[in-house]
Amino acid sequence: MSELKHPTIGYTLGDQAGIGPEMMQLALREMGGQPVRFLCMGERIPCTPGHPTPETAHAAWRQLEHAAEALRNGEIDAVVTAPVCKQSLKEVGFPYPGQTEFFADRLHAARYAMCLSGEHLTVALCTTHVALKDVPGMLTASQIVDVGELLAEHLQRLGHTCPRIAVAGLNPHNGEAGAFGDEETRIIAPAVEELRRRLPHASIDGPCVPDGVYRDAAHGEYDGVVAPYHDQALIPLKLLDFDCGVNITLGLPRLRISPDHGTAFSLAGQGVADPSSTIQAFRLALRYVSSAAKA
Repeated sequence: MSELKHPTIGYTLGDQAGIGPEMMQLALREMGGQPVRFLCMGERIPCTPGHPTPETAHAAWRQLEHAAEALRNGEIDAVVTAPVCKQSLKEVGFPYPGQTEFFADRLHAARYAMCLSGEHLTVALCTTHVALKDVPGMLTASQIVDVGELLAEHLQRLGHTCPRIAVAGLNPHNGEAGAFGDEETRIIAPAVEELRRRLPHASIDGPCVPDGVYRDAAHGEYDGVVAPYHDQALIPLKLLDFDCGVNITLGLPRLRISPDHGTAFSLAGQGVADPSSTIQAFRLALRYVSSAAKA
């Protein structure tokens, strides 16, 4: 921790042809007066709003490298990252699917997971950006256990002393006793039992019928949901929390968080983009570093 009373939150500007720089400016204005220092992870570069270039992609990559190094060295206590353009980064040689995988590698995370959170839902994903047809073959009990433990740790960090976690099933109606698939009995149920053993101070339910569990969580029955694949969780979250959702990389030694939206090149420079998600990312980062300072 850099300073117990005045921790430092770093931030990146993302692809600067997108809405990242203006969202950061608006969010930092909203966060004024907080007992925290904010540190930009790089410089502004000349660019035209709405028109990404190799230069804007390289600048985004440099800021990510700076942020990862600052997290490793303890120069910053958390980082809020602005949206990047995955296609532009790929074209300049960025070897990761996204920022989640980049930070997990650079910070040497033994296990990590993508977590999305908003006003109504918090979800952690067992698989992320893969084809739907590949999900059943990638899903394992140990993976579900890892994600469940990381989610419980995250929720406890936010004040849920006994987090209530649901583990969602994969198939319609939980497979109807094998009629639509057996992943629930073969993979998910054993993982739930192991989570109960490992997390005696948490409440773990599952396998939960996937077409109902997100409604239950949104109504307050659960603090978080472990989801087997990306869209099962992201569709309800973006339906309910599109404007305030954030993306957290679980499992890192220090927090990385971002707004849960893209570069929005079509809105860049027009002053019409909504900064709510970026503001929420800074607020959650502040809660994290404040709880660490009290520990």
